[in-house]
Amino acid sequence: MALIELDLDAPPDRLAGRRVPPPWRYRPLGLALAVLLTLGVAGAVAPGGTFWRPLGVIPAAPGAESTIQMAGGRVFTVVLAGQSRTLTAWDPQPSPHRLWSAEMPVSATFDPAKGVFGAVRVQRVGDLLLVGAGLSSTVLDPGTGRILWTTPNRITPLAGGLAVLTDRIFRPGTLYDQESGDPGMLYFSADGRPHVEPPVRTEVRGLDLATGEVLWTVTPGGSVTAEAAGGDGPAAVLITASDRLSLHDARTGATLRETGLPKEAGSGPGTSDVLGDVALIGYPEAGIQVGYDIRTLQPLWTRDLHTDGEPEDCAGLLCAGGDGEVRVLDRRTGRITWSAPAATQLAPRAGGVLVSRPDGEGPERLVDTATGAPRVDLSGWTGEVEAFGSHDLLLWRDERTGVRAFGAVLPGATEVRYLGTAEGMGGDCGADDRYVVCRDVRGLRVWAYRV
Repeated sequence: MALIELDLDAPPDRLAGRRVPPPWRYRPLGLALAVLLTLGVAGAVAPGGTFWRPLGVIPAAPGAESTIQMAGGRVFTVVLAGQSRTLTAWDPQPSPHRLWSAEMPVSATFDPAKGVFGAVRVQRVGDLLLVGAGLSSTVLDPGTGRILWTTPNRITPLAGGLAVLTDRIFRPGTLYDQESGDPGMLYFSADGRPHVEPPVRTEVRGLDLATGEVLWTVTPGGSVTAEAAGGDGPAAVLITASDRLSLHDARTGATLRETGLPKEAGSGPGTSDVLGDVALIGYPEAGIQVGYDIRTLQPLWTRDLHTDGEPEDCAGLLCAGGDGEVRVLDRRTGRITWSAPAATQLAPRAGGVLVSRPDGEGPERLVDTATGAPRVDLSGWTGEVEAFGSHDLLLWRDERTGVRAFGAVLPGATEVRYLGTAEGMGGDCGADDRYVVCRDVRGLRVWAYRV
């Protein structure tokens, strides 16, 4: 590095009659130049202040890899080899590097004939890492990868470091012999194994997520589901049984509120789901659905599913079909708020609703959730980047030059912010609020972005 001495010569005398601005006049310009130089070193700065910088590659490992997983600012890979399944955490900054690897327990959902595990889901919950594989769940220390505890059941995380699971208890000796092929009714346990008799009881357990300790247990009668209760208020669990709906304190299991569920067409409810602050209770045989306030358990509306139907491509929204269109309903009133052509796919994104063409043909526009009014035109973009906890809508398209371009829509924005390009892309991609990860022949390529 060359050092330049700036004080070897005395400064020239000021020219007569010329006013020299005071030094503080130059400070804003100097600061602006310093910021531009800093960003220029760190990565490209696109118009509008966006930032896009390649970080490097997570090398491909021997074995079959699952889909891209991201959580808590980390990238996760899963390598399958025989009956072993290894989860590896990678830190993208300053360049992708391995943090730890942990071998995941083999669950009952593993198919030894096909060598197939259930779908892997990695989720950061507070200062813990929750990994679901099929129906099993494992909790790890995100810093070290140390397994804290595991269960063959699927668990639902709650606020305050709590969780809930539903476990169907069967009489010993009732496990179905799958090699026999014997006909008859089968009843599945929470870990996915079939039994030839119905469960003797169903237990809903509240857990400490960090330790797996059982904090409380309730045993409602009949078929039971348990969901995290949304809306305002402390952490709570909504339990739907064959004859009643009850709200329980997530830490103690105490019953906060309950209401009876009537029979419809001679049968009790057959489905239960939660959409925001509304519980959706379905009666498949009667063909109706009832919405309940999740905190007060008061009924809000009833709708006829024989007339309305339930469109498949309307995840995260309350929708009705018929007459060649998809109708979006207000979840609190059950009334129609706006509609779209029947073939379109709808999904909540970036504070609005993403309207996409059928059969994965690409996004069309982002619209207002309440009215369906167009907010952002997405024509020209090929597809959506799979989001892992991102509040932004990430998009991609293949350019004529052979590169793949990426853009982002922020919540409340009215335009797509162009991020940057990547060469040689052809695999699937995923993103969170900080990074974009795409698969290619070398492994997983990682970019940092800001909008």
